[in-house]
Amino acid sequence: MSILRKKTKEIKIGDVVIGGSHPVAIQSMTNTKTEDVEATVAQIQKLEAAGCEIIRCAVPTMEAALALKEIRRQIHSPLVADIHFDYRLAIAAIENGADKIRINPGNIGNEERLRAVVEKAKEYQVPIRVGVNSGSLEKHLLEKYGGVTARGLAESALDKVRMIEEMGYDNLVVSIKSSDVIMCVKAHELIAEKCSYPLHVGITEAGTVYSGNVKSSVGLGIILYEGIGNTIRVSLTGDPVEEIKTAKLVLKTLGLRKGGVEVVSCPTCGRTRIDLIDLANQVEDMVADIPLDIKVAVMGCVVNGPGEAREADIGIAGGVGEGLLIKKGEIVKKVKEEELLETLRQELLNWKR
Repeated sequence: MSILRKKTKEIKIGDVVIGGSHPVAIQSMTNTKTEDVEATVAQIQKLEAAGCEIIRCAVPTMEAALALKEIRRQIHSPLVADIHFDYRLAIAAIENGADKIRINPGNIGNEERLRAVVEKAKEYQVPIRVGVNSGSLEKHLLEKYGGVTARGLAESALDKVRMIEEMGYDNLVVSIKSSDVIMCVKAHELIAEKCSYPLHVGITEAGTVYSGNVKSSVGLGIILYEGIGNTIRVSLTGDPVEEIKTAKLVLKTLGLRKGGVEVVSCPTCGRTRIDLIDLANQVEDMVADIPLDIKVAVMGCVVNGPGEAREADIGIAGGVGEGLLIKKGEIVKKVKEEELLETLRQELLNWKR
């Protein structure tokens, strides 16, 4: 069953269009010093190779804002400038090639300064991502709702959107984030009912690669399953390339993206007589660059392997010093254990498309 996605306004970010019926786009953020053009470009190129479609860079200084021009020249994905507090940095980022800017209107300064940013965005037709998170909720909303709540987050974001709309600009993307997964889900449900702009979705400050992947997968999974979200970021304390891997898998798991080899493997049990954990990891690494849209099973024994692998296009199952090559649940041939990985590799490289 396919997910019925909520329709939103279409927004163009560089060469990528989000919203409407366009696919959910994968986003990440560099953790290099943006002022270091060489390091930042190198990291962006790794992210692009991994499948990142929109990249965001922190712009805490004027030097970083000016560096965007050269960074933009050397990369292929749309570049988003992340701005806090100083409206002049937002203006400089737009002038130096940012394809989108991310601001929180609540900390960018007074109305005059916000208007200056909006006018510059209007001049260059650069979208503004209106970002609100649980740590930036206004005092009156904290008092109104008795602390940080989903309703407060949604109301804050909608207030900021109206501020910019009243300045005559509607080229907007909205994001509301919290590290509380359930609060984040509820806030997205609330804002999706009242907002026609594309939503950027993520669980902020999710944590390390382990805990962050779990929290992000749960939160993003629920939100996306409800048809909400047009761009996503998996926020991890670690190599941002890991964010892309998880985002792609979340989208594929929900049927929102196709392509790439999907690896399924059994959890091992007392019948397992091969090093299945190592074998499954080797298979996952091996298929990363193989451009097939198929499912590969890696099973631990020949007792249940063929049956459990029936839904996979191809698979291997271990035995005692040997293993089976399986296609659609049917045993094709038996090979030595040390030949299993290479046998599978050759089958994939010669796959009849």
